[in-house]
Parts: sequence; C-alpha cells; structure tokens
Amino acid sequence: MVPWALLSALILAQICYPLTTGVTRARLTVATVLLGYLLTVGHALLSRGPRTAAALVAAGTGGGFAVEALGVATGFPFGGYDYSGELGPKLAGVPLVIPLAWTWMAWPAWLAAVRLIRPAGGRPTWPRHAGRITLAAVGLAAWDLFLDPQMVAEGYWMWRDVTVALPGLPGVPVSNYLGWLLFAVLLMGALRPLAGPAVAGTDSRDDPMFALYLWTYLSSVLAHAVFLALPASALWGAAGMAVVAVPLAMTLLRTSRPGDDRPAPRPPRRDVDAPA
Repeated sequence: MVPWALLSALILAQICYPLTTGVTRARLTVATVLLGYLLTVGHALLSRGPRTAAALVAAGTGGGFAVEALGVATGFPFGGYDYSGELGPKLAGVPLVIPLAWTWMAWPAWLAAVRLIRPAGGRPTWPRHAGRITLAAVGLAAWDLFLDPQMVAEGYWMWRDVTVALPGLPGVPVSNYLGWLLFAVLLMGALRPLAGPAVAGTDSRDDPMFALYLWTYLSSVLAHAVFLALPASALWGAAGMAVVAVPLAMTLLRTSRPGDDRPAPRPPRRDVDAPA
C-alpha cells in the first residue's frame, strides 16, 4: 500500500505542476523529485530488501552525483552546462536534488526491462542480461527527451554550446542525450551485480513501478503537447520512451495477472546472467 500511496502523491504533485509558476513551480519540482525518490527506493527496500535498496542508492544516487559533478567540471559526458540556483543547495556545482532524479527513474526502467525480457527456461543468459541492460538504459535515457527541454525552458540549467541539437529542440545539445545513454548503460550494468539475484525477476509487487513508468510516459506527452507549449519534446519523448512503454503496456494488458514472472524474493542462489 505504501508504494501506491506515494505514487498517488507523486501524480497529484505532477498534475499541479502546470498550474504553478516561478518559485512555487521550482519548489514543486524539488518536492516531486523527493516523492519519486522515496517511492522508488522505498519500493526497492520493501519488495527486495536492504541490499537492493542500497545498490539502487549507490548506483543511481552516488553514480548520478559523480557523473553530474564530472559533467559540470569538465563538460564530459553531456557537454558544457551550468545549474541555476533555483533547485536548491549545491555540492560541487550540482543541486543535491539532481542525483535523486536519476534514481527515481532508474528503478522502474530496470524492472520494465526485466519484465519484457524474460529468461528462457527459468534461467537468464548473458545475452538476455545484456539485452536487459540495454533496454533499461534506453528506457531511462529516453526520459530526458522530455526532461531536459522542460528544465531548460524553466531556466533550471543552461547549456554553453548547442551547435548540434535535435530538430525542434534548439536549447539542448545532442551530446547530452548521448551522455545520458552512456551513463544509463553504466548504471544499469552496475545495478544487477550490486543488488544480486533479487533483481533478476519481477512479480505483482512491481505493479506500482510499471504504473509509474507508464504514467510518466503518458503524462509527459500530454503535458508537453498541451500545457507546457513544448510540442517538439512531446514528439521526441513520445517516440523515445515508446521503445519501453508501448511493449510494457501491451505485455501487461495481455496477461491475466500483471507481473506473473517468477517471484523475485527467492531466486536461485546462483544464476548465469551475472555474478551475485
């Protein structure tokens, strides 16, 4: 019940976002990220235990802060950019709320990939594990096709050089999306060995995370197209996140019991997709 309650609070906050402006909108942005963070880390803890939650925090939050600090200091891997002061306190030039956002969407993206790429005969293989990492990374990185144009439009950060950009998105360099994809691959690749076999399967307890991913997709398309006057990012984001969101929705709709994989809490002590 706790994940569903937090998801409901998150949805309410996101519905309120287009209705606010200025400082109120910036504070609501921070509150939304905090809710998303509590939702995903709390779900990881409740569904799979302390090791998984700690692994998610280490890979998503710790890794997210490290790559953001590197990006602000050197311009690699995203390109040169600077954060404004509207998102709260900073450390090494990075607002403390930013690494939480990486964690927020990394967990549902991983679970969606696991749900879509099931092991054959009950035992994952290395090719399937690599496929999960790739699909989860795409599922996370595609979210930024919505996120970055929206945050740049709000003035929360600014790019120094936007010579090469996607059509219709002149404020964000292509290097940013490539950097997101690179780090997303590293994040997802680290999550499985850090978390252990508990993250190698899904079950019905993961329904709130599937709902979170699909809500993020659908609500972002609607918000960008209708409320935020960002039609280009609505189209790019709709196409990018559809790689995961559409198959996930179809899979959930055609199963009588969503998430009817092998239960996650008691996986085999050893499997072949990655070392524990």
